[in-house]
Amino acid sequence: MYEQAVETYSSALDRLARAYELDAEACRDLLQEIHFHLWRSFANFDQRCSLRTWVYRVAHNVATAHVIRQQRLRERLVNLEDVDSLEAGNQTELAVSQGHALERLSALIQRLKPLDRQIIVSYLEGMPAIAISEITGLSPANIAMKIHRIKKLLQRWLDEKRFDEKRFSEKGLGEERVHAQ
Repeated sequence: MYEQAVETYSSALDRLARAYELDAEACRDLLQEIHFHLWRSFANFDQRCSLRTWVYRVAHNVATAHVIRQQRLRERLVNLEDVDSLEAGNQTELAVSQGHALERLSALIQRLKPLDRQIIVSYLEGMPAIAISEITGLSPANIAMKIHRIKKLLQRWLDEKRFDEKRFSEKGLGEERVHAQ
């Protein structure tokens, strides 16, 4: 069962680990821990849920435990209601590549509480609300509502970030013109 799970969900587990841990070395450690716990978990797999649900449930539980263990070493996590008050990061360059935009999105996802992070990462993996509800234990309606809120917050943050970057670059150009005169 483990080999089948790894063959089918290996790339998804890689993305999940990167969503929970930005540091490359810590991400590798987390991925190794996920694989270890997944391998051990099949002794208790009674097939009451799909293999996909089982894999994601184990992976998210391991990743959440990892985040909780690392909480003292990292910035304070915020919940959805607190994301509104986050200040824009100190990046000043305009994001022109998709890779840069994904890094910014990952950074915001990193700041969400583990449950909110679990929901949005599962959603981004293409899982429907019903499958996410099986993993998290929340109702499908609650999952759908949380996904909607998280998406709105992420979009607003990205829009505010672009606006701040544009305003900064326009201000910078204006200052250069003044100094040139």
